[in-house]
Amino acid sequence: MTALNVDIDPTRIDVRAATSSAGCTVSVSGEVDSATAPGLRGCLLEVVQRPGTTTVEVDLRGVTFLDSAGLSALATAHRAALAAGRELRVRCGTTRAVVRPLQITGLWDVFTVVD
Repeated sequence: MTALNVDIDPTRIDVRAATSSAGCTVSVSGEVDSATAPGLRGCLLEVVQRPGTTTVEVDLRGVTFLDSAGLSALATAHRAALAAGRELRVRCGTTRAVVRPLQITGLWDVFTVVD
């Protein structure tokens, strides 16, 4: 795994990408809010545009807080993936901090949610 260049406070969020033959997994841990979401958005958009990438999985199981700015970053990455002919999947496990905002906003039904 490699740490992505996120121009934010590394004590609040950690974003790492691992590429394999199956695609790219972006693991996120920490708080995704108005201060950290722009960096996450930039990282996701960069990964979605990588040549040869067909599937991007965003692993949010380590996220402790997700607000509207974070949801917007995920939605933007989802739209960019669709436009590029790629699939964006979201892995959130049972983390209430992630599951609940996705359900309340209806994004749970828009994203491809795995596990």
